Amino acid sequence: MLYFAYGSNLHHFQMKRRCKDSIFLKKINLKDFKLTFRSKYRAADIEAKKNSIVPGALFEISKSDEKKLDVYEDFPILYKKHYFYYYGKKVMTYTMVKKSQFKFPTERYLNIVKKGYRDCKLDKKFLIKALQT
Repeated sequence: MLYFAYGSNLHHFQMKRRCKDSIFLKKINLKDFKLTFRSKYRAADIEAKKNSIVPGALFEISKSDEKKLDVYEDFPILYKKHYFYYYGKKVMTYTMVKKSQFKFPTERYLNIVKKGYRDCKLDKKFLIKALQT
């Protein structure tokens, strides 16, 4: 199945550790969404926003990878699944259940996301903008 990563799972080494079958396919942009950080975990989330984009990575993952991600993302308590279509193919990603206030991420978490942006060759300006909320 196809999975869209936009936070710490952009980090290739971490993603491989969590999902041994995962294959990075390419970077893509999710339209009409924006990146933010929230919850007591200060983790990445996306929310609907017209004319905005969230850069991320498209991965091919196995069913067992999906189960591991569900546990890691605390599905369905912290995150729920969101599906969208990319060139006719169904893609799964996670969005937070509770849309709480913005919370600046921890330095450790932010460094993992930054490394993921480098791994996937994403434009950091979107990350910088999300941190200035």
